[in-house]
Amino acid sequence: MACLPVPIFAIKKKVMKTILLFTTITITAGLILVNIYTSLVDATSWGSNIPNSIAAAREYFKTVNPGYFFRIFSPVNQLLGLIVLIIFWKSAPATRLYFGLALVMYLAAEAMTFGYFYPRNDIMFKTAQLTDVELLKKTWSELNTMNWVRTLLLLIGLFLSFLSLHKIYSAR
Repeated sequence: MACLPVPIFAIKKKVMKTILLFTTITITAGLILVNIYTSLVDATSWGSNIPNSIAAAREYFKTVNPGYFFRIFSPVNQLLGLIVLIIFWKSAPATRLYFGLALVMYLAAEAMTFGYFYPRNDIMFKTAQLTDVELLKKTWSELNTMNWVRTLLLLIGLFLSFLSLHKIYSAR
């Protein structure tokens, strides 16, 4: 019996699926690193000499702020997470579960961004009077602490994506 050739379409489909999976892993890792940078560098600077440090940040962010980065890459990551879940849906149930939970983590991090971080960013960088030092310190502290929680959610999502990747390659 002759060996049947694998259709080129099946190979290209497999490669595209793998590229999408690695792309979502890469973007998630990038979001994590930017979050860590924000916590270690930006937020530390913002809280270093309130209200002067907040005034400097307000001046610096007049043209563009970190939100522009997250408004692009967070939705792309969530969309890729959904696409990867769909295209690997017929894989092992554990793979589907891990991709689904990873997507939940990405969506939870985004929900925190809208529900928690945007209001605090507005307080610190737009609406609060620079003379209201206690409000600025409290808001900065809350933002700084919770950014680590958001980073952890993304890290859990990344770990779950890697678990799925492992399951996919183990099955081959």
